Amino acid sequence: MRLPEQSSPTVPLPATVDQPALFPEESLHSEAVALGYRGPVACAAAGITYRQLDYWARTGLVVPSIRPASGSGTQRLYSFRDILVLRIVKRLIDTGVSLANIRTAVSHLEERGGDDLSRITLMSDGASIYECRSADEVIDLVRGGQGVFGIAVGRVWQEVEGQLATMPGERADGRDSAPGADDELSARRAARKATG
Repeated sequence: MRLPEQSSPTVPLPATVDQPALFPEESLHSEAVALGYRGPVACAAAGITYRQLDYWARTGLVVPSIRPASGSGTQRLYSFRDILVLRIVKRLIDTGVSLANIRTAVSHLEERGGDDLSRITLMSDGASIYECRSADEVIDLVRGGQGVFGIAVGRVWQEVEGQLATMPGERADGRDSAPGADDELSARRAARKATG
């Protein structure tokens, strides 16, 4: 399925059957998926700068879904899925896709919702972005000379999950959570909360 864009002709893809999951569903649900992450952690996991993160949040490209900024001094809290999308955006930018087409792709990914993202591959020729849900679609796209590179979202999911497993996260209720909960800073925070 080709994602809509500014001014390129539409190339119809054949009707397809859903591609089976690239990874077992149970392997895609670690504690990292259930936590929220502050800006610096989101940047490290997505491979972007804080300036990019801030700009994309302010312009609505990728807005933190757990806790948006609500004034000076508040911390944004990004979900696992937000960070996954940030990483995909970074890869698309690195390959030369325009920000306008990336915005269209992000909107499309948001509409999909859920864990279904792990079953798709995003293909691009540097200008247009295509969604492929089967190996046949990928092959047809490459045969047509349109696909230059692909992003297997399930693989990106695993990469982000692996990186976040070693980084501090928070539960939606604001409490620190593993793996960073046993560090010195978390212990000091807990002691400070208990005394005052």
